[in-house]
Amino acid sequence: MAFLRNLLASILGSLVAFGILFLMFLIFVSIAGAEEQVRIANNSVLELRFTRPVAEYATSDPEDPFAIFDEPTTGLNEITKAIALAAKDDRISGISLGGPYLVAGMSQTRAIRNAIADFKATGKFVYAYSDFYLQKDYYLSSVADSIFLNPVGELDFKGLAAEVLYFGDFQEQSGLKMEVVRHGKYKSAVEPFLSDTMSDENRSQLESLLESIWGQMRSEIAEGRNMPEADLDDIANGLLARSPEKAQAYGLIDGIMYRDEYDAKLLAATESDKKTPSMVSLQDYIKASRNKKVYTGEDRIAVIYAQGEILYGEGNQDYIGQGIMVSALKKARENDKVKAVVLRINSPGGSALSSEIIWREIRRTQEVKPVVVSLSDVAASGGYYLAVGADHILTEPTSITGSIGVFLTIPNIEGLSDKIGINAEQVGTHEYALDYSVFEPMREDFREILSEGVEETYQTFLERVAEGRDITVEQAHELAQGRVWSGVQAVENGLADGLGGLPEAVEKAAELAEIEDFRLQEMPRYKTGLERFLEDMNASSQVNSSEIIEQELGSEWAGIFQSLKTSLKREGMQTRLPFELKIR
Repeated sequence: MAFLRNLLASILGSLVAFGILFLMFLIFVSIAGAEEQVRIANNSVLELRFTRPVAEYATSDPEDPFAIFDEPTTGLNEITKAIALAAKDDRISGISLGGPYLVAGMSQTRAIRNAIADFKATGKFVYAYSDFYLQKDYYLSSVADSIFLNPVGELDFKGLAAEVLYFGDFQEQSGLKMEVVRHGKYKSAVEPFLSDTMSDENRSQLESLLESIWGQMRSEIAEGRNMPEADLDDIANGLLARSPEKAQAYGLIDGIMYRDEYDAKLLAATESDKKTPSMVSLQDYIKASRNKKVYTGEDRIAVIYAQGEILYGEGNQDYIGQGIMVSALKKARENDKVKAVVLRINSPGGSALSSEIIWREIRRTQEVKPVVVSLSDVAASGGYYLAVGADHILTEPTSITGSIGVFLTIPNIEGLSDKIGINAEQVGTHEYALDYSVFEPMREDFREILSEGVEETYQTFLERVAEGRDITVEQAHELAQGRVWSGVQAVENGLADGLGGLPEAVEKAAELAEIEDFRLQEMPRYKTGLERFLEDMNASSQVNSSEIIEQELGSEWAGIFQSLKTSLKREGMQTRLPFELKIR
């Protein structure tokens, strides 16, 4: 009887759960159906305020009622498409660019800036206003016709800096350490786990990288503001633009005013007889133009996005897995309407195995139809591994790429276990039955076996680079050893074919495929909001540890903890950017 009662209770509980879920679905559908259509008046201003983090690729559907459970992001693909369509939209008179805290990478920011520049080239106006400007926000806004700042606002203009965290002392004091196996000359690989200070080689390459990225930013800001580049360096060195009055005096902004005064300026620019300017938000315009196309030909160019760390598995919008990438490449390869493929890469790398599997599928596709790679913010190590399978590589000037090398990290808690009184004893049938224990020091013979695997993977990586870039393995080795390069440097040393963003990559793909009229087919397909909602329901009992850690420790210490946690979770050979690089 007890069994029957438990069985009936389980069945009843399941029915109730499904009933609640179905009721929620009906509510969400009704909410979605009740949404008003976006109406865009004549003489409207497209307001570009980036209230959500920018992702490389987003496939969000505003009609999907379960999309509210997604982390709110806006796809770079959505943003640049909206700006391109607005340039041709007679109802849009201009763009108002404003708001601090743009959460996007430098190359993503540059892509948005280029799209705005194309909009501006049509003769429509672009104004920028903010209560204060962080450096990246100002770089973006420097493309505007005029820049305005709140009377009590600030402008952050000080050049670029990078910060790398080192864990040498932490490992010694805590007893929790990482055993590192790396290619011998791969100098900066996992350096934070081997030292307390930055090596001269690493410092030198980071200085070179920052100078290259800053040079690109400085050049574009100088062009936008019509001022000498040397003046910008002087302003940055002396923090000379730290107040609105100083910023205006040195030519970084055009005026100091309150928001209502800026709105009056917008109204005058639209030549409207209304009392206030007609504004349409970026999100509303994306929604209104979702079914419109920038490219309208019959032939297709598949744009496949590879965004996130490379991990072994299926993959989703947050990480690159061989499952979803192989499927997308195969579909593009076998679709007769698709004449070429553009692979947009934004990844610090990761699993060497997954990188090799995806590389192989890229090469198979490249044998059938042209494949062009577009490098975004970061396409380093495993990210670059994917790139060399293509016919042509274009990079943003501000991209971070290269980092051609291999390493392996394995956690070891011998010191910690000694401190807390844990002793592990091992028994096995063969010499390497228990190849490694986190409770014991790594045996030298086992380290040699791992080193052999690292060397083999590194040689394979070099061979892929040599084949893809049509150079010798020795030449590839000279460019490798973990060295990171900017996009400009990558073109100079032959790791990339030219400078350009996604639009230029699409044009190159069309040229190689010998087509003129085409449309874009964006891939891969991610799971819908409903599919992810059902998965989340299964895991609803799990606590969001990330939020708890941040609440208890603060964002800085939480970041350190998450960095260590991620390192501990990585498995197998890693072709990955060797450290967390924060440029600010």
